[in-house]
Amino acid sequence: MAEAVVVAGEEERPRLSRLPLSRVKSIMKADPDVALAAHEAVFLIAKATELFIEAIAKDAYGFALQGKRKTLQRKDLDNAVDAVDEFAFLEGALD
Repeated sequence: MAEAVVVAGEEERPRLSRLPLSRVKSIMKADPDVALAAHEAVFLIAKATELFIEAIAKDAYGFALQGKRKTLQRKDLDNAVDAVDEFAFLEGALD
């Protein structure tokens, strides 16, 4: 699943994160309580975000399949949030 990144004059190396770390860092720094963000912390937040998105997308896709559809709709996300306790904190946030 890791994509290869090619930099001029260097070998291909696997990309460790699908999210741009610079964007994750800027979002983290938008919090006034965060003054500095270590590279390792930014990477871990990015990986946790990827895993979260993967989990909610899989659950929502299950609801889409139940409706005999291949395309996710807003109601599939709403159903996943309502059905899975781990996503309870999102109730009302998607409105």
